[in-house]
Amino acid sequence: MPGAGGRGAARARWLGTGLLGLFLLPVSLSLEVSVGKATTIYAVNGTEILLPCTFSSCFGFQDLHFWWSYNTSDTFRTLIDGTVKNEKSDPKVKFKNDDRITLEGSTKEKMNNISILLRNLEFSDTGKYTCHVQNPKENNFQHQATIFLQVVDKLEEVDNTVTLIILGVVGGVIGLLILILLVKKFIAFIIKKTQEKKKECLVSSSGNDNTENGLPGSKAEEKPPTKV
Repeated sequence: MPGAGGRGAARARWLGTGLLGLFLLPVSLSLEVSVGKATTIYAVNGTEILLPCTFSSCFGFQDLHFWWSYNTSDTFRTLIDGTVKNEKSDPKVKFKNDDRITLEGSTKEKMNNISILLRNLEFSDTGKYTCHVQNPKENNFQHQATIFLQVVDKLEEVDNTVTLIILGVVGGVIGLLILILLVKKFIAFIIKKTQEKKKECLVSSSGNDNTENGLPGSKAEEKPPTKV
């Protein structure tokens, strides 16, 4: 039947796609590159800045290839290019097009750090910096991460007044709640002790009344029997 044959072919295609996805999934998740949590960093003109980059691989690496690139809306260029033989060796720079750049990272002791230091910053250095890593041990799988550098005349001081006020108010409220709870517990303790004293007083008073009235079970003095 043509319909059955078509359904069988479709199932085969879906099965093939699924198996291919399962095969590629470990590779796609193995090599990771990071430039830190901040997506944008600021630096003052004329100073220096460390552009961070680290990588990790579940399968290890051999003859790993790395490079940094810089790009803006109208410019793209490779800043530095190098390789790392294995986990026990430091990275080697094979190409560098700017003398202001130095490789500061190390790949020994599983640091896997290929950060670069950019000195004597200029306003024209503002742009996107991308760290690329390619691992031949993972079928030359490549991954990259990008950070944006903004070169400024001076760093603006962050006004923390509002934050300090909020923290002060929150701290005051928490302190007040704690004080209320302590006062509440103290009052409950006083009330409990007062009630206990009242109960003791009532019991003592009841015993005294029974004694005076000579009731059974009381502690009244027994009169000796009258001699005939």
